[in-house]
Amino acid sequence: MGGRPPVFVGPIGYVGHQALATDLANFKTALATVKAEEGFITAVAPGSFARRQNQYYKSDEEFLYALAEALREEYRAIVDADLVLQLDDPGLPDTWDMANPEPSVDEYKKFAMVRVEALNHALRGLPEDRIRYHICWGSWHGPHTTDLPLRNIVDVLLKVRVGAYSIEAGNVRHEHEWKVWRDVKLPDGKVLVPGVVSHATNVVEHPEVVADRILNFARVVGRENVIAGTDCGLGGRIHPQLVWAKLAALVEGAKLATKELYGS
Repeated sequence: MGGRPPVFVGPIGYVGHQALATDLANFKTALATVKAEEGFITAVAPGSFARRQNQYYKSDEEFLYALAEALREEYRAIVDADLVLQLDDPGLPDTWDMANPEPSVDEYKKFAMVRVEALNHALRGLPEDRIRYHICWGSWHGPHTTDLPLRNIVDVLLKVRVGAYSIEAGNVRHEHEWKVWRDVKLPDGKVLVPGVVSHATNVVEHPEVVADRILNFARVVGRENVIAGTDCGLGGRIHPQLVWAKLAALVEGAKLATKELYGS
């Protein structure tokens, strides 16, 4: 691994139609073999993809909107396949940690809003209730002491026109940030998907810890507005046996929280 990142030297277009069709067909076939309420497929948001080098477009904004227009084809195909589209955008908060020199929060929010506006352009006309938006602070194993606090970016996050927001909340560096929602109102009709098990540790969370994390959010934003999730993709970051153990803990914790919130 290593070397230079990709460099764009010509106009951007989407050419992955056949690969995408194959992935969608394979996933739907697999879903039909298990008991599942629904399935979701992830796709990168323009802002996170745009961390590649542009040598063709005249401005950062022009580059972002060209990416958005191309990625829109993938987004629309996933939704048209009756699957939930999850937009992965770790770049929204974690590009802050890479900026040198460190910008002011206001400068960074302006930078982030251009990316959100490009994403919303790509999502125009697509049903919000079939789309969720994921942010995290990166999957590297480190102290994360220079992460941008959720409080500093939450207003930008809520500008993304989707039905649900998936946020990192199981990582101990960000677990306390459920308190942000005491002061920031989750818009009506929106859902939070907090991570209640983390890719940042090999320790398997106890189901009661998972339940407590769910309850913290449910008591602030409403029990009907919370779906338990993972901080980020677990696959490839921890051993597969630990992945399944964490998912089992998530299920058991969700059952405990549901009993607490709804009764037997």
